[in-house]
Amino acid sequence: MAHSLGDDIVNRLFAITCKTLFSGVALLGLAALALRGQSGAGKGYAQIPEGAYSIIAEVHAKPGKESELRAITIPLVKLVRNNPKNLVYFFQVDREDPGHIVLYEVYATKADFEAHNNDSYVKAWFAKLPDLAEGGVKTLRMEVVHASEQ
Repeated sequence: MAHSLGDDIVNRLFAITCKTLFSGVALLGLAALALRGQSGAGKGYAQIPEGAYSIIAEVHAKPGKESELRAITIPLVKLVRNNPKNLVYFFQVDREDPGHIVLYEVYATKADFEAHNNDSYVKAWFAKLPDLAEGGVKTLRMEVVHASEQ
């Protein structure tokens, strides 16, 4: 599948955003999301409801387990994206540390996110983490805030 310059920019923005977020810089990922597939200014923002429940999950592979962690996560992405309650799901790998994975997820509500965590394939993924990841999953639970035009 061909990728456009816009897709490359969106992918780079998400990678930079998630890395800098954990360093205390504001979340800019929704700005990149708004660009994805839009044909007019700001069109993508309308797809995400005000107050949506977003998660930034960070996982670090144990030394030598980077490939295995990635291998169990790739199938998870397709399954989560097929969940009708999931609005956005990005799987990102740190370019400088391939064992550092960041997942960016958006659901309309907290209940939708909690239901996702109770899906059998998500539970199966979590069950494999003790052997593959250091310290489990660190999460930030965020609320999507739309900036109104002044």
